[in-house]
Amino acid sequence: MFYWDSTYVLVLIAFALSMFASFGVKTTFAKYRNVSNMRGMTGRDAARQILDRNGLQYIRIEHVAGELTDHFDPRDHVIRLSDATYSSDSVAAVGVAAHEAGHAVQHAMGYKPIKLRNAIIPVVNIGSSLSMPLFFIGLLLGSLGLAYAGVILFSSVLAFQLITLPVEFNASNRALEVLDSTGMLAPDEVKKAGKVLRAAAMTYVAAVASTALQLLRLLLILNNRRDD
Repeated sequence: MFYWDSTYVLVLIAFALSMFASFGVKTTFAKYRNVSNMRGMTGRDAARQILDRNGLQYIRIEHVAGELTDHFDPRDHVIRLSDATYSSDSVAAVGVAAHEAGHAVQHAMGYKPIKLRNAIIPVVNIGSSLSMPLFFIGLLLGSLGLAYAGVILFSSVLAFQLITLPVEFNASNRALEVLDSTGMLAPDEVKKAGKVLRAAAMTYVAAVASTALQLLRLLLILNNRRDD
């Protein structure tokens, strides 16, 4: 039998925020993936130029299947660009590739937020896997202490996401600055690439909001259980 309580409203809001942000980045990317830049530069070209300008010739650039699966892997020293980015000359592709190159530069220069984020990954991995089981086991056993331990672990996920925000915004700012200052993209093309990166950044903002709402729900459930 389906059980409903008022805190499910927070779940629905979190879901709506995530869907809205996901829709925004997909539609914005789709709009500008068909707008070629005047220089005919591909995503791979842009990433390679930015890496080389920062003395990061050792970082490889590889093609990876999928769409918007672009990422920088600091362990293997490689930027992986998706189907829609690697060989595309769209302003969207160049913006995304430059963003990933921005992450590589962050790692190379020891950007503090990214070092902090990497440092707490082990705790976050534990928190993401054990928080909800601890929370619900605590509720079932009537152990509020165990349930609160789950909440604390879940809070580490929110902390990780909050630290991720400046990392992502900084990578985008670096990307747009270098695309503009070097003339890799024309000024109006930089603006279009910026719209793509801002839409992508909103997915991280939505993730923070969604996790915060979930955390609030857990706290409300515990508060109601304590008052019973």
